[in-house]
Amino acid sequence: MFALMFQVCLMGKFEEHLKTINGFVVFLVFVWYCYDIVLEYRRNIMGYDLSYLVLVLPAVLFATWASYKVKSTFNKYQGLEASNGLTGAMAAMRVMSANGIGDIPVERVRGELTDHFDPTNRVVRLSDSVYGDRSVAAIGVACHEIGHVIQYKEHYPWIKLRNAIIPATNIGSKLSIPLIIIGLILGATSEKFIALAYAGVALYSLSTLFQLITLPVEFNASRRALQQIRTLGLLDSSEIKGAQKVLTAAALTYVAALATSLAYLLRFVLLVSSSRRRD
Repeated sequence: MFALMFQVCLMGKFEEHLKTINGFVVFLVFVWYCYDIVLEYRRNIMGYDLSYLVLVLPAVLFATWASYKVKSTFNKYQGLEASNGLTGAMAAMRVMSANGIGDIPVERVRGELTDHFDPTNRVVRLSDSVYGDRSVAAIGVACHEIGHVIQYKEHYPWIKLRNAIIPATNIGSKLSIPLIIIGLILGATSEKFIALAYAGVALYSLSTLFQLITLPVEFNASRRALQQIRTLGLLDSSEIKGAQKVLTAAALTYVAALATSLAYLLRFVLLVSSSRRRD
């Protein structure tokens, strides 16, 4: 799905993305360790929630910046018309035709950057700013969505894994926060109720896992998009750089989603563990 799509770097640098993500996880673990050192002094800092200030707030600010970045970059290259005169929908259909896919329609959908492939109904939906637009940005976004179509056709393992955990993730997203809150409240009366909070944390971790698995899915779709654009000559060399910048900027939103989910997960772990210590 392109609604949150992003990619820090494309063109065969996927392993570098994973190294970057691993480094970020190590950083969060280090922050966790530092937080644990100052945890005993928490009551003396006028009630401030250090886990929010140290973990969540930076992630939220990063997500806000990433959202601004993808919109501003898309708007910039939406103003650059592709030399071949193709619209986003035309480019999408051309890529599908070149890959032997002829049974999936391309439809227009309302909204801004609401582009996505619906595997259940087998339809590609492109937003108003992409479907009929002849810009470099529109072609890049449209081809990204067809990248997902090709993933399903070729049974790409990461997208199969992501789909497999969706039911569990949906359950976890609905139950995790209530269980954490109930566990913390009842845990003040009896330590055995803290188990409910830990169960909520475990369920919330499914959402973080989903965000992590989404990364290779989106990176791969964007890489496929650029490969198709080059192979089919949908954009010239200078225009391809613009499409790549759009996908790179959009990639940041997925990285930000993972960072935010990790930050909240660590915060919940810290809150539950510190509550148990106080008891």
